[in-house]
Amino acid sequence: TLLGFYLFSRWLVGSKYGRVLMAIRDAETRVMFSGYSPLPYKLSIWVISAVMCGVAGALYVPQVGIINPGEMSAANSIEIAVWAAVGGRGTLIGPIVGAFLVNGAKSWLTVTAPEFWLYFLGALFIGVTLYMPQGVVGLLRRFSLKRTPPAPASAAEATAPKHKGGAA
Repeated sequence: TLLGFYLFSRWLVGSKYGRVLMAIRDAETRVMFSGYSPLPYKLSIWVISAVMCGVAGALYVPQVGIINPGEMSAANSIEIAVWAAVGGRGTLIGPIVGAFLVNGAKSWLTVTAPEFWLYFLGALFIGVTLYMPQGVVGLLRRFSLKRTPPAPASAAEATAPKHKGGAA
């Protein structure tokens, strides 16, 4: 289900509909002056996200075994925000990566130091917000861009022989 929703979201973001949604996010007034009505777009993406949340909630119950009102706490909502911050805001893969990292740390810390788990969660959120605003995905992208050699400016430079020192 996660893979299906991820692939659907990638397709949606790459479509014309997704480009209009990004334009609405960036400059809603400009989109209105371009002739688009933002309301149907905003309503439809809200409904799509509500469907995804409903499916996730329906799958959560068999996973956990029981559901009670205590599951609807503010701490759970904050934890989801931390997943997005740790993984990388503004990306589709970031919250997934963040969920795996944060829940892995939660599993480890609840065994080794259960009384410090919530303090760690708060410190992690503050640290990521201050020092890694693009999250883990942004950090990985930054390191991969540094390791990639720059592309030649033109095709002629790419095929030209390289001379080592001296005049040509």
